[in-house]
Amino acid sequence: MLEFVGPVCAKLNLKPASVEAVLRLLGEGATIPFIARYRKDQTGNLDEVQIQAIQEEAKFQKEFSERKAFIIKTIEEQGKMTEQLMKSLDKASTLNELEDIYLPYKPKRKTKAQTARENGLEPLANILLAQADADIEAEANKYINEKVASIEEALQGARDIIAEQVNEDAVVRTKMRRLFETDGLLISKVVSGKETEAAKYKDYFDYSELVTKVPAHRALAVLRGFMEGFLRISIEPAEEHAIEMLEMHVVKGMHSETMHIKKALKDAWKRMLQPSLESEFRMAMKTRSDEEAINVFADNLRQLLLSSPLGGKHLLAIDPGYRTGCKTVVLDNKGDLKTNTVIYIHEANRLYDAEHNVRQLVAKYQIEVIAIGDGTAGRETEKFIKNLQLGLPVFLVNEDGASVYSASEVAREEFPQEDVTVRGAVSIGRRLMDPLAELVKIDPKSIGVGQYQHDVNQVRLKEKLDQTVESCVNLVGVNLNTASRHLLSYVSGIGETIAKNIVEYRSANGKFKSRNELKKIARLGDKAFEQCAGFLRIPQADNPLDNSAVHPESYEIVSNIAKDLNVTVKDLVGNEPLVKQVNAKQYASYGEHRVNDILKELVKPGLDPRSTAESFEFANIYSIEEVQVGMELPGNVTNLTKFGAFVDIGVKQDGLVHVSEIANRYISDPSEALKLGQKVKVKVLEVDLSRKRIALSIKQTEPNNGPQQRSGHTGGNKQQRQPQPQQKDLSNLDINDALAALKNKFKK
Repeated sequence: MLEFVGPVCAKLNLKPASVEAVLRLLGEGATIPFIARYRKDQTGNLDEVQIQAIQEEAKFQKEFSERKAFIIKTIEEQGKMTEQLMKSLDKASTLNELEDIYLPYKPKRKTKAQTARENGLEPLANILLAQADADIEAEANKYINEKVASIEEALQGARDIIAEQVNEDAVVRTKMRRLFETDGLLISKVVSGKETEAAKYKDYFDYSELVTKVPAHRALAVLRGFMEGFLRISIEPAEEHAIEMLEMHVVKGMHSETMHIKKALKDAWKRMLQPSLESEFRMAMKTRSDEEAINVFADNLRQLLLSSPLGGKHLLAIDPGYRTGCKTVVLDNKGDLKTNTVIYIHEANRLYDAEHNVRQLVAKYQIEVIAIGDGTAGRETEKFIKNLQLGLPVFLVNEDGASVYSASEVAREEFPQEDVTVRGAVSIGRRLMDPLAELVKIDPKSIGVGQYQHDVNQVRLKEKLDQTVESCVNLVGVNLNTASRHLLSYVSGIGETIAKNIVEYRSANGKFKSRNELKKIARLGDKAFEQCAGFLRIPQADNPLDNSAVHPESYEIVSNIAKDLNVTVKDLVGNEPLVKQVNAKQYASYGEHRVNDILKELVKPGLDPRSTAESFEFANIYSIEEVQVGMELPGNVTNLTKFGAFVDIGVKQDGLVHVSEIANRYISDPSEALKLGQKVKVKVLEVDLSRKRIALSIKQTEPNNGPQQRSGHTGGNKQQRQPQPQQKDLSNLDINDALAALKNKFKK
C-alpha cells in the first residue's frame, strides 16, 4: 500500500510522513485502535477517524490501480492502444472517467451498431458525420446488398453506429454527467392501481427533487417504495436540455445530414445515455444515502455502547410482562446469576405474594439497586416497585435486543439450563451494570438505534458497526479476569479464537496475575501481544501498570521516571502531585505524545471514560391516552436521525422532536445539540391517538436558550413511531420518512 502514499495525501490533505506511517503499520498487522493510541509519534497524532480514512482511501486507490491495469492490458491485447489513449487513461482520476474511456473497447453483447458495421455501413455513418451536404439517398443506395434491403435500412444502420459512437464518447458522457449533477431530478410516481396499498408512500405519489439534493432518509424511502413495487422512479434532467447539449457537441449546422444526426442523437440519449447515467446516479444516490444512514447508526451505536455503567452492584432485574408475569432474577456484583422467580403484579389475588417475594429477595441478597426492562408493562412494574418504598434506586433499562440475546447461541452457552425469559432478565440487569460488556453479545442491528438498517448495504453496515464496537471496547479497556469471550474478541489483535483460548486458560489456571502471562495463551504470539496488551486490565496485579493503559513496551519509561524521582513505580502510579513534578521534555527522546499520554495515565490509571449511571424519573403518566397537548415532560433521547430526535417520555410510544424544534438556533443535524441517552425537557405539540404518534418540542421549553447538555442515561428506548408532522414541505420530515426510517419494535 505504500505506493499509494501520494494519491492518499492529495485526497485527504495529510502529511506524507503520517500517511506512510499509517500504511506501513497497517501492513504490519497493526489495528486502528492500537495505531491511534500507541503510535501517535509516528503518525503525527492522527485519530481513529483519520486513520480509517487513510485505510479506505488506500483501498480505493489499490482497486483503481488494479482496474486501470486490467483496462490497459485489455486494450493492448486488442492492438488498439495509442499514445493519446494512454495519456487519457493516466489523466483519469475517478472510476467513472476510467470506465468512460474503456467503454468503446469493452467486450459487450452484440449491438445494433455492431450488426450495422458487419453489414458494411460504417463508411455511410462517417459520411453522415462529415456533414458535407452529400446526396444522402444516393450514398445510402451504394450500401444495399443481401443484408441491407433498402435505403432506409442503410440509413438506420448508419444512425445506430452514430448513436453508439456518441454514447461511447468520453467527452459527451462527461458533459451529460454534469447535466445530471446540476439538473437531474429524482422523480417518483405511484404505480397505477396501487394507490390504496401504497398509502404509506403517499408523499411520493407525484414527487420530484434534484437528485444531488435528496436527503438520505428520503432517498431510501423512495427506493424502498420502488423495491416494494409501489412506486415508479426515474432520474433524469429535462430531455430537451440533454438533446440540445448533444446537438451542440455534434451538429455542425444545417445540412442534408442534420436530420439523420439529430435522430441518432435522440436515440443515443433515450436508448443508451439516459438509462446508463440514470443507473449510475441511482447507484451513487443509494451509496451516498447508505453511507449517511450507516454513519448515523454507527454514531448512535457508539453513544449507546459508551453510555453510563452502574458498575458492580447486587442487583434485582425484572423483565416485565402481563399474562406471563414478570421474570425476576438476582445478580451479584460480578453479574453472576444467583436465583430467579416469577412475580405477578397484574392480578389482584397475587399482588401480596409478589410484594412478599420482592422484599424477601432484597433482604436475602442485600440488593442495592433494581433494574426494570422498559418494554411492555415496564412503567407499571416500575410503579409497583416504587410503591413498595424499598429505599433503593430504580432504573428503567433499554431492553432492545434482550429477546434476541436470550434466544442466541451466546445465551445458550452462558445459561444452558435456563429458559429464554431468565436469560432476557439477566441481560437487562447486566446491561445496567455495564452496557458495553453486555451489548457486544447482540447483533448491533437489533439494538434499535439506526434508520433503514435493512435497506442499506449489509456488508458495509456490518463492517462499520464492527469497527464502532471495536473502537468502543478498546477505548474503555477490558478486565482480563472477568471479560466474556465475546467482549475479548473485540480487543485489538485478539479475535474469536484467541478470546476463546484466553477464557479456557482462565478457567483452567485461575485469574491472570500479570499481562506477561498472556504469552502462555495458545496462538497469542508477539504481534498479538503487542496489539492487545495495552487494552487489557488486571485489577490487583502485582505491577500496578498492568491495570492501566500504559503499554508494556513503555514500562521501562515509567521505571526510569520513578527512579529519577527516587520513588517506586507503585508510589508513582495514581500520585498526581508526584506526576506533576515530572519534566516531560526530559524524556522527549521516547516521543512527545508517548510521554504525555503516559503521564496522563499515571495520574488516573485505568480511568473509565464513561460517567456513572444515574436513575431517572418520568412524569406520572403511563399511556399515550394520558398525554395532553401543552404538557411539559421529562424525557430521554432514545434515537437520533438526520431529521429529528426520538424521545421516551414514559409511554409506549416515543415522541419525535423534529430537527426544527430542537434548538433556538439553526442546526442541520440533531447530533449538533443532542446525545443518545440525554435527559431533556419536552413540550407536547400534538397527540395523534389513532396512529399512536406524538410530536414534541425541546426549544419551546427553553425560549431563551437551546437545550442544555445533560448527562447520559441507560434507560428508555421504546417503539419508535412518527408523529403527525408540523409541516408538509418535503424539505422537512413527512410521516412516511419516519415510518420507513424506524421499524416498530415489539416488546415482550
